[in-house]
Amino acid sequence: MKLLFSILFVSLSVSSFVRPAVARGAIQSSNPPGFGYGTQTGSGRHLFGEDGSQTSVDVAQGYMTNSDLEKAIKAFGQRCSNISRVYSIGKSVNGFPLWVIEISDKPGEEEPEPAFKYIGNVHGDEPVGRELLMQLANWICDNYLTDPLATLIVDNAHLHILPSMNPDGFSLRRRGNANNIDLNRDFPDQFFPVDDDVDALQPETRAIIKWLRKIHFTASASLHGGALVANYPWDGTQDKRRNYFACPDDKTFRFLASVYSLSHHNMSLSKEFEGGITNGASWYPIYGGMQDWNYINGGCLELTLEISDNKWPTANELLTLWEYNKMSMLNLVASLVKTGVHGRIFSSDTGRPLPGSISIKGINYTVKARTAFADYHRLLAPGGRYEVTAIVPGYKSKTTVISLEESGTNVDFILDPEVNTRGTLLRSACDCNWDSMNIIWRTPLEVYLLLIVITVFLLFLCKRKTFNRLKQRQFVGSKRTVVV
Repeated sequence: MKLLFSILFVSLSVSSFVRPAVARGAIQSSNPPGFGYGTQTGSGRHLFGEDGSQTSVDVAQGYMTNSDLEKAIKAFGQRCSNISRVYSIGKSVNGFPLWVIEISDKPGEEEPEPAFKYIGNVHGDEPVGRELLMQLANWICDNYLTDPLATLIVDNAHLHILPSMNPDGFSLRRRGNANNIDLNRDFPDQFFPVDDDVDALQPETRAIIKWLRKIHFTASASLHGGALVANYPWDGTQDKRRNYFACPDDKTFRFLASVYSLSHHNMSLSKEFEGGITNGASWYPIYGGMQDWNYINGGCLELTLEISDNKWPTANELLTLWEYNKMSMLNLVASLVKTGVHGRIFSSDTGRPLPGSISIKGINYTVKARTAFADYHRLLAPGGRYEVTAIVPGYKSKTTVISLEESGTNVDFILDPEVNTRGTLLRSACDCNWDSMNIIWRTPLEVYLLLIVITVFLLFLCKRKTFNRLKQRQFVGSKRTVVV
């Protein structure tokens, strides 16, 4: 009950747009001609036909073609160049670029801010996501500096949008890519490691994996169709049975899924899924899915969002679907800023950033701080008391206890170096060697003393500047800044 009130508060705090409506139902057999249902197990996740057959009815009429989408992305990049950039993470089997829009007040620059990604059109015959993601990008561009939510996202996060992961499947009007492979079954799996050879994966899959190795995303979501529910890990079980299988961050995932569901026009009113959310393995186990891989290998909390109970609705429904999902999409990104614990890790002797890791007592999942700024962003469900520990090899770990209410908090850690029994500082690595040490010993005493004086003076200035910055720094949405 406490979690529910916290979710409602966060959702309403970033939006007053949760409209009551009669639920349309999560599952309907309203697929376009030529796309039938396959086998279903239990109440749920659809396994659509893979034959890719196409009738004379053009289900894509009114949707952007791949060429249209490419032009729209590039036009957006020019129109909104002050807060965006356009780049490609790779190409599809047939050579179509996988275009991404990044939205931020400093696009392309690394900042101590959380990053979020949206991915659409994972399955070629589920195109609603690609249309809605372009709507999202344009809405943020049009409303930056005039709407508080758009401004919050642009100024305090880096949002990356990949409208189409599977452009070849879209053009072929089928679920799989040009090789007829389901991309949401193509990632290395924790239980059945049949796809551990990354080079053997599809080019679209490899592009996503490479993307996550380059950018440290805090959270993400992929947009699908065919149901109306927010799905969270785990997606499969070790014995392949259909039952609830919780990951270490189950409470946080349920919170994030509920942020989306409660902000939606009618997702939370589902008669099939309580609160409009579901654990993947409880609904229908899958293996090789993208969201589990993100969580295990990318340090990224990902949701799978089924945003339309008709996976390929007519184009005249797209504006309505945008209105139904708009606040959910915005609120989910805003949750990166509004909730959880955020901060940086510093060395007490030099003031320099330390790219260590953050652990939470009772949650078997570690979040790494990023290299450049040593910033970390640990999403946690509000309404709890958490014991947070910063860990860096060669330094003494520090722990603090925080209480998360409706908003997030900021905690910066300043760690002391480890020392051995002889009082010598220990470090995780040393880039010195004996040749360089011999050069030091041969240096004239006067030069050596001068270097010591200069070093002490610079350290004094650096330490003073660092601690002044820590005192002044305040994370948006936080109640306070804590330095430990």
